Amino acid sequence: MNTKTLFALFSFLLALPGFSQKATTNRINPELLTGRWAAYWINHPTESPVTYGVYHFRKTIMLDKKPGQFIVHVSADNRYKLYVNGQFVCLGPSRGDLLHWRFETVDIAPYLVPGKNVIAAEVWNYAQFKPAAQFSIQTGFILQGNSEAENIINTNKSWKVIRDWAYTPESGKTPDKQYIVVGPCVRINGEKYLWGWNELSFDDKTWEQSAEITLGQPRVAGTSINWGLAPREIPFMEMKPQRFSSIRRSEGLNVPANFLKGTQPLEIKPNQKVQFLIDQGILTTAYPEMITSGGKGSEIKFTYAEAMFDNNYKKGNRNEIEGKHVIGYSDYFMPDGGDNRMFKTLWFRTWRYVQVEIKTAGQTLKINDVRSVFTAYPLEKKAVFESDDKTLDGIWDTGWQTARLCANETYFDCPYYEQLQYVGDTRIQALISLYVSGDDRLARQAIQMFGDSRFSEGLTMSRYPAAVPQVIPPYSLFWVDMVHDYWMLRDDSVFVRSKLNGVKSILDWFIDHIDPKTGLLGKVPYWNFVDWPDEWEWNIEKGVGGVPKGGAEGQSSILTLHLAYSARHAAELLDNYKMNGGYYRSIANSLVNAVTGKCKNQHNGYIADTPDQTEYSMHAQIFGALTDAIPSGEQKEMLERIQKDDHLIKATMYFRFYLTRALQKAGMGGTYLQTLDLWKDMLKEGLTTFAERPDPTRSDCHAWSASPNYEFLALVAGIRPSKPGFKEVVIEPALGSLKWINGQMPHPLGAIYFHLERTGDNGLKGSIELPQNLKGTFIWNNQKIDLINTTNIKIE
Repeated sequence: MNTKTLFALFSFLLALPGFSQKATTNRINPELLTGRWAAYWINHPTESPVTYGVYHFRKTIMLDKKPGQFIVHVSADNRYKLYVNGQFVCLGPSRGDLLHWRFETVDIAPYLVPGKNVIAAEVWNYAQFKPAAQFSIQTGFILQGNSEAENIINTNKSWKVIRDWAYTPESGKTPDKQYIVVGPCVRINGEKYLWGWNELSFDDKTWEQSAEITLGQPRVAGTSINWGLAPREIPFMEMKPQRFSSIRRSEGLNVPANFLKGTQPLEIKPNQKVQFLIDQGILTTAYPEMITSGGKGSEIKFTYAEAMFDNNYKKGNRNEIEGKHVIGYSDYFMPDGGDNRMFKTLWFRTWRYVQVEIKTAGQTLKINDVRSVFTAYPLEKKAVFESDDKTLDGIWDTGWQTARLCANETYFDCPYYEQLQYVGDTRIQALISLYVSGDDRLARQAIQMFGDSRFSEGLTMSRYPAAVPQVIPPYSLFWVDMVHDYWMLRDDSVFVRSKLNGVKSILDWFIDHIDPKTGLLGKVPYWNFVDWPDEWEWNIEKGVGGVPKGGAEGQSSILTLHLAYSARHAAELLDNYKMNGGYYRSIANSLVNAVTGKCKNQHNGYIADTPDQTEYSMHAQIFGALTDAIPSGEQKEMLERIQKDDHLIKATMYFRFYLTRALQKAGMGGTYLQTLDLWKDMLKEGLTTFAERPDPTRSDCHAWSASPNYEFLALVAGIRPSKPGFKEVVIEPALGSLKWINGQMPHPLGAIYFHLERTGDNGLKGSIELPQNLKGTFIWNNQKIDLINTTNIKIE
């Protein structure tokens, strides 16, 4: 089979239900959600269940005819890929914790045929190398039929299993010793690989009989819980083929012009050592794939990098490679000499650049194709934002690419280094998803997960799911804010109510840490991260960074005002459900009074970070404006001043989201577009996603830096909920220097369309179109217009 035919087959397979499979949770047999399953968790009978290993499971069944439907439920520890008759069906399970161990529900009928069929699964356990986000008990696989008709497929000792010794783990670390916790890379030995293991024709006579561990069960059943099985709540990830963009340089060979198109193979003679650098053109998250023929004894090394580095470990312009080299983690493929061997990784990788290094032995190696399969949560961009300032187009597109790569089975802070769902990042990501896509499933899941992470003291984990615990108390407060955001944007009353005990437990924990002598927050344990300015650098000895003065020892105005900010959100929530929000409102007021009394400098008007008034930051002033510790009449002047005062500790990419909230509150939304220099600078430096912070930065793709995609709609276009559940809308644009804007935004009832154009110095004309049954108010220069359906706007 030639490479062109292989890629045509590959594209065809992507169109099959496995790549567009939708979770069928509405077709789950309700008995499986309340009682024990008939299927067993199974594993290998002799291999250690708690060490690294990749396993293949198979069962052959006979069918009299092709069924109309054949629904099954499938899960594994750590993960699986499911095949039927050699065709890929799905992968999972979507990430959760031990009490919420997800299973996928799929209809495999499209893959079945009359007569003999083989159901096969590839299951792997990363064990001690597992990602920080991965919980695990032991290697295990389970598949349960939905009803009596499908029970022939249930996992038990009738299934066969074998360990695939072709896989060995690579560290997944980089030479510059960055914090990387996404799991191991891999070395795949083609001579040991079981080629065709999932095909019906494969001979599995030498495979072992699987060992039964325990019956599957949801967490509500039984006397003990191992994996508390729960349905997947999000769609399957998007999977689509993509091509590399260009070869930027090569050593020891000439790469054919059409090699990256998959139409012209690359040959490397025996006993050669060559390399070439591939540029994707943009940062991506994808499964790399290479198809080889021959080349027995060769070694192919793939090294992945977000950017190139110079000899001083500086990135500079991301488009430039001269004098630079790759630093990244690597996979290794070792061909066995067979024809059309497909090498691919178990988990996706993140890159813009891929350096391919090849050492051949005594046989010519032919690389028929190299390509990848893009993957991310299937967010669909339903919002549009256009304006007369074309520089904003680049920010909009780059922000969306950032948000896409940071959304998978959970939200990610960054896809290259951590792939962890942190509350601080996730609040911003969720708003972007809701505003640009309208898809609320990942945001809802995130709120649920953080709520599930609460431990005995009442706080949430800072990141979750995560097998490595971490507590950032301010992030628990941001979870309260997330619940408030969701309450305003979605009519999901039962879900929101279920989070209110968690909201109260977090606030009560903080209230217990208020210093009765000063009225400020006293010593707050754990890691009180706020932001990444240079002044709050990483302390190697203490193992923390990003902590303001007072953040560790107590009396921090920033943490105190953050508590007041979140307590007021909580008060609104609790009042709505008639649960005495007044108590938390009074706490917020007393905290604000304590800060103004102890930390406000009477000479310069700034709120100091602590009562000794030796250090000042933008962060304290931002929270001061958000809580009215800075009186409303003084906020505009103060917010103008702090952006120009180089003596203050500056807010970085992340915390500028809260600067913008303060600008909006103070009626200064029109100045927002003047704050985008950091984003414009990144575009000038060739970034195709937005970084964690201005250079020098670790991550070139960091979720919290995508905030402009929310701001362009919520602030510049001014679209915000005016009643909980987005039952009414207020549109109060803040155009700044823009002459016109056009666009749309998804709302639960349909799309909101806007077309607005300045007239004269202060006038505005255009139109707003709302979905049916949605009412709203338009505000411009203190003039209000009622909005119903399509409303023409004309204000002189």
